[in-house]
Order: sequence, then structure tokens, then C-alpha cells
Amino acid sequence: MTTDPRTLAVDCGGGGIKANVLDSSGTAHATPLRVPTPYPLPPELLVDTVADLAARLPDADRVTVGMPGMIRRGVVVHTPHYVTRSGPRSRVDPALVEAWSSFDVQAAVARRLGVPALVLNDAEVHGAGVVAASGLELVLTLGTGLGSALFHGGRLAPHLEWSRAPVRRGTSYDAYVGEPERRRLGNALWSRRVLAVVDGLRPVFWWDRLYLGGGNARLITPTVRERLGEDVVVVPNSAALVGGARAWDLPPS
Repeated sequence: MTTDPRTLAVDCGGGGIKANVLDSSGTAHATPLRVPTPYPLPPELLVDTVADLAARLPDADRVTVGMPGMIRRGVVVHTPHYVTRSGPRSRVDPALVEAWSSFDVQAAVARRLGVPALVLNDAEVHGAGVVAASGLELVLTLGTGLGSALFHGGRLAPHLEWSRAPVRRGTSYDAYVGEPERRRLGNALWSRRVLAVVDGLRPVFWWDRLYLGGGNARLITPTVRERLGEDVVVVPNSAALVGGARAWDLPPS
């Protein structure tokens, strides 16, 4: 490992997979690449996709992969989109559920690329790119669904898939502010839902800072942005790749 290691950062989403190579400060050393997320997506195909992106980018000393779902020490406990037949909100394939359950993505990626690998939930990687390591910091990512990560003093807390909890009868937080609802409602009404989620969660977490990121954060209307509060910051989606480099410096949890 060099004194300034370069990191292949890969952000795996429900609709697309992005990658770039960055130095330890988060500076990009190439133009980022993006490919549509292929479906159906068994684990081996995800590893192949990461390897294909790596081959089109400069050499890296290590790789970080952020992916949706519950990931513990690089092993998949649950992933919501990649077990479906044709992408988010489509029918779940039992064979894919079995294939992904307990799959060690971190070990598979490390073997395939021949460099050390780190695999985390995608919101956790996103958070690594923006947190100030001061106080309690919550990260919410708005995209295909709702992702989350919690940091205290820069230390990553155990991941909770609370976005799957009901926000109202029969509707999870994930569905309430996910991409299908944004398209159905339009940005204005969807932004009001985001505001309702923020206001509802504030007395639950009592954060020092909340970061709203992900691909859809930029679509929050100016009117709602003004109402979010001074303790809420909207951050660019590029943090998902910057966090890939910075995640290696997070204190051990």
C-alpha cells in the first residue's frame, strides 16, 4: 500500500452502478463511470460488473463498494433490490434470495480484483464522505428508496434498516419517499413528504446534524429546503464516491 493509496469507489444502486478512482483526500483521478444495474443480478454478476468498471479506470490500491441492504463485515444479511427478477419493486426471486443470503461480497471482490476490499451499506459510504466527526450525525439518502447511516463522533453505528418500518399503515419509509412516489407525486408534493419525514425523525434521533444525500436530494424544492432547519444539510451525490476513499479512515466500530 502506498503512502497515498488510490481507492476504486463503487456505488451500487437500484438503477445504476457508478465508479471512480480517488486519492485519500477524495480527489478523483478519472471521469466517473456509470452503467445501468443489470437484472436479474446474482452475486457473481455484481462482482463481474465491479471488475469490468475497474478495468476501464486507472489502477487502484484498494476498493470500496457501497450497496443497498444490511451488510455486516462485508457479508450480505439482506439486500432489497438485487433479489428481484427485474429491478426495484418487481417480483422477488427465491433463488436470488438464497444466493445473496450470507454472501461474502467483500471477500469475493478482493479475490477478483486482487486488492483489499471494504463493503458497506451504500448510505454508510455516502456518510463517510460528508460527516464532520462531531456529535451525532444522521445521513439519509434519497434514491430508489431511503437509505440511512448514523455516526457518533465519526464512529459508524450498527446499521438499522428502519427505512422498512411503517410510516403509516401498509407503507414503509422506503416506499413513502422512494423514486416511484417522487415520479407519481411530482417534486413539490414529494418534497413535502421528505420534510414530514425529517420533522418526524428529529425527536427520535436528536441529531446534531442531518445530511440529506442520494441522487434525489437535489430535487427537493427551494421552498422545502428553507423549512428543513439549520441542522439539516443537503449534500451532493458525489459524496457516495468520495466516501469510498474516506471510509477506510473511519474509527473502528
